[in-house]
Amino acid sequence: MAWRFGEFTLDPAGFQLDRNGEPVRAEPQVLALVIHLIRNRDRMVGKDEIARVVWNGKSVSDASISSRVRSARHALGDTGKNQCIIRTVHGRGFRFMAEVSDVSPAKPAHVEQPAGPESAELSRPSVAVLPFRPLGTMPDLQILAEAIPHEIIQALSRMRWLAVIARGSCFRFRKAETDLDLVGTALGAGYVLSGVIEIRNGAVVVVIELADAGRGEVIWADRLAAPLGEIEDLRHRIIAHVVTALDMHVPQNEARRANLVGSDRLDAWKNFHLGLGELYRFTPEANRRANAHFQNAVALDPRFARAHAGLSFTRFIDAFLHLGPDDREAATAARRHAERGLELDPLDPFTHYTMGRSFWLTREPETAAGWLRRAVDLNPNYAQGYYAGAFTAMLTGDAKAVDTGLDTALNLSPLDPLLYGMHGVRALSLIQIGDTRAAARWADRAATTPGAHYLIAMIAAVANGLEGRHQQAARWRQEARRRRTDASANQFFTAFPMVDDVARARIGSELRRQGF
Repeated sequence: MAWRFGEFTLDPAGFQLDRNGEPVRAEPQVLALVIHLIRNRDRMVGKDEIARVVWNGKSVSDASISSRVRSARHALGDTGKNQCIIRTVHGRGFRFMAEVSDVSPAKPAHVEQPAGPESAELSRPSVAVLPFRPLGTMPDLQILAEAIPHEIIQALSRMRWLAVIARGSCFRFRKAETDLDLVGTALGAGYVLSGVIEIRNGAVVVVIELADAGRGEVIWADRLAAPLGEIEDLRHRIIAHVVTALDMHVPQNEARRANLVGSDRLDAWKNFHLGLGELYRFTPEANRRANAHFQNAVALDPRFARAHAGLSFTRFIDAFLHLGPDDREAATAARRHAERGLELDPLDPFTHYTMGRSFWLTREPETAAGWLRRAVDLNPNYAQGYYAGAFTAMLTGDAKAVDTGLDTALNLSPLDPLLYGMHGVRALSLIQIGDTRAAARWADRAATTPGAHYLIAMIAAVANGLEGRHQQAARWRQEARRRRTDASANQFFTAFPMVDDVARARIGSELRRQGF
């Protein structure tokens, strides 16, 4: 969304002011001031507020504020005498007076627009990636300080749920030193990623922060380092680390923020993130709440592809964990919602992920594998896509692909909400190759990981039973029964339809021995 007033057009996301189609040169603080005045044109903006927004709350004199206002008036063809655009409220502040109309950037004719004022496209989270701040004057350091953020922007652009501010706009803030209010206001970004890079004791050290621009809070930070000779490896690690961190922490923060908003003010994206917050609890109640949030998101924006994929996910859980009265109906719905998500956005990894998993329910692992490969092709840093691919490889008995997929997923997302599943899949793969000792160890780890459901406890019971650890097996058998009184071998093999007949027979015999 951009604003038009008189001969001027101001694009806050692009941080660009034009006059009759020609760019107008203005300092970042001047543009930030104008953007804030327009956003709040229905009222007078006080000097303290301007200092907070434009100078990030730092102590600033009235003379400095007046200087920026004069520069803003000059850029807009206004004067202190005329005050046709920016009016001074003596002793208090300023107000934007020109008539402003909203204009939308041109869209290709073949693209259908989202429906309604609450559309997902208008409300999805946005992030600005700033050039890193080099601590030193080495030329290589200066290059890395811009090269790494540039590559991060490219990688984040693959994430269809996140709006990524363009490099040209973000890199105008080289000297802003992470002035969150200024960057957030100027670029319309909800989140700001910044970093510091230095060479210390023969190593390159990078410290990264992701902040909620509106609240001024750091929601994630990390430090990565590597010897000077391993800079290329460090670059790849940083990019993968950042993409995975944003994929986890931004949705969590969006859900926290949405919980503070009245239900009548939830837009499509807020409903979606609240749904995600419930999705990984894997209980009947949480799954129903997640489904309701995704339904609300679709009602607000019928063309919201990710919300349709979310509905597919909830119906997958219904079928996978036998939470409803009709597993077949749930499986059919999981496929239908995934197909709709793909129709709306064929480039979203999440829609391919849900489509692939729907084929687990119909015992078609080879078809599932194709969709899941496409998901990680679209986003090479998609941890859950690699995990789902490893799950599919376990079903077909490809132990090497299981190890490769799980190692990649764990490297990308060591605290993933599906971590218990990753460990459980490794345990099942180890059972298939006959390494029951290692299988029992991984199964115990899976069953003690937060979020583990009754099927994971059954994996632990089987692995320990096959290893001869009958006391431990009894413990996990009781836990599975506690979580699901009717847990059975049939449910187990419906969830894990392995094609290896020998492994199925061994596992089935152990399940029967334990009373499943």
